[in-house]
Amino acid sequence: MGYTRLMAADQFTVRSGTADDFDDLFLVLQRAFNDDPDDAERDDERQVYEPDRSILAYRGDALAGTAAAYTRELTVPGGVVPAAHVSMVGVDPTFRRQGVLTRMMTHQLADIRGRGEPVALLWASEGRIYQRYGYGLAARKLAFEIEREVRLRETPPPGGLRGGTPAELVADLRAVYERVRVDRVGWSSRPGIWWDHLLGDLPKRRRGASMLRGVVHDGPDGPDGYALWRVRGDWSSTGPRGEVVVREVAAATTGAYRALWHHLLTVDLTRSTSMWIAAIDEPLLFLVDEPRRVGARLGDGLWLRVVDVPAALTARRYAAPVDVVVAVDDPQLPDNSGAWHLVGDPTGAKCVRADRPAELRCEVSALAAVYLGDASLATLAAAGRVRELVPGTLAPAATAFGWPRPPSAVEIF
Repeated sequence: MGYTRLMAADQFTVRSGTADDFDDLFLVLQRAFNDDPDDAERDDERQVYEPDRSILAYRGDALAGTAAAYTRELTVPGGVVPAAHVSMVGVDPTFRRQGVLTRMMTHQLADIRGRGEPVALLWASEGRIYQRYGYGLAARKLAFEIEREVRLRETPPPGGLRGGTPAELVADLRAVYERVRVDRVGWSSRPGIWWDHLLGDLPKRRRGASMLRGVVHDGPDGPDGYALWRVRGDWSSTGPRGEVVVREVAAATTGAYRALWHHLLTVDLTRSTSMWIAAIDEPLLFLVDEPRRVGARLGDGLWLRVVDVPAALTARRYAAPVDVVVAVDDPQLPDNSGAWHLVGDPTGAKCVRADRPAELRCEVSALAAVYLGDASLATLAAAGRVRELVPGTLAPAATAFGWPRPPSAVEIF
């Protein structure tokens, strides 16, 4: 950031929000994202709004920018941690490029650290924006555009599925989600109000498709999987060409997963199935007869910020024993900077200030990128973002920071 922008940022004041601020906050957000006012969407977002976690930047009486966060938990390798779920970040177009975002992000990071949350996460409109504030790409995603000719290698037996509206099925959805979430890195806790929000079927969210539909798989011990989906109807001179639009699939058993996907791939009067947020290790790719026709495309999902280095590294578990000193550079949160001694294994971990020289060195954004086990320390070293200061320390540390399954980004918040 240049000197001019730093001077401009000093013209703005930042404060925490109140319940009465929401309408103004949401209006600025709609302007920032080139969106039209929508009363239904505003009222839906209001139900998850946490006033004391919102940030408003002003120049005089003019609201220039907003940011917010939600209080939820995040599953990390071997555990669950409190995590600030950052959202509703925007700058009014008339105030852009004046340091407003930097002022808000600086305020928000200090607030998150003060609340004792070791990490923060967000979905980025543009990744380059948030890397400036120490965020790293921690969980990638796949998007699917599946042709109707794709079939499962083994057809599941009929039966076991129960359809309904999400409202009718919500108790089963919640039970299955919690069963899966505790071990699925990258998934967030969902209090009741969040289920209300996520299942809110606003016309704007349908994008020309049907109302949200649900299907639950009942196993021997009760519900063990579900899918949420829509249908976008279409016809041509040769017949139906509808599309199944998959919102979410959660399954605690292989049988449930296979049965749900068989259902989604064979809905009558459709010719394709799409899914915008799928895991990069989605088992579907290994269940179908022609993986290429799944049309998988890689994209960025969760961006994570390590807010408290020792707390974050202590909170997760490690795939193999690790004993390493990592030097971290963090200009925004100087308390994170310096050398940290990490000792951990699959059963626990401890991270404290080091009393010996560093063996690895990285920026805090690189540490964020490996925190959930998606990117590898070795890969980041190949990109020049991690330095091996003592030969022989990179490979074992990279193995330890991995996890049996990569993280999964399941929802936009």
